[in-house]
Formats: sequence, C-alpha cells, structure tokens
Amino acid sequence: MKKDIYSILMKPILTEKAVGLGQTQNTYAFEVEESATKIDIRKAVETLFKVKVVSVRTARKVGVTKRFGPRWVKSPDVRRAYVTLAEGDRIDVM
Repeated sequence: MKKDIYSILMKPILTEKAVGLGQTQNTYAFEVEESATKIDIRKAVETLFKVKVVSVRTARKVGVTKRFGPRWVKSPDVRRAYVTLAEGDRIDVM
C-alpha cells in the first residue's frame, strides 16, 4: 500500500529541546503517523522540504491514563521522528 507523503508528517515538534537539536545538530523532530516506516519518513521529508536526509530515528510515546472525577481519560499515543539532515541543509519550521 502506497502512503500519501502529506499524511505521513503530521506536525513539527517545537519544544525547547527539539529546537535546540535543530540549531546544534541539524536534527528536526516531527510527529508522524503510527504506521509510517523510516523509509516513508525519509522520502516525505526529502520531497516536501527538498533537503538531503542523513538518518531517521523514531520513538513512541505511550499515552497516559489519568482520572478526572468519575472518568478515566487516556491521552493518545504519539510517534515521533528525529530527522538528521546533511551538512548545509536547513528546514524553516517557524
């Protein structure tokens, strides 16, 4: 099944740590689709931003279950991709 490159990358992650990685190590963080592979993420970033990707690392953050009064609420699971670009390439996410 071929995936649409626009549905693979959901949004950039703009925390202090992620922005610092972009400035020091040329690594950018994105929230990605749960079923996306590293190859899919690499192709999507290279196509959308016209840059050369050196490596892709992924991490899953499991949602937390909390109690709000009589109800239990679970936050959604999130999959993140940390994409390292080639020397000289940049992505303007702001």
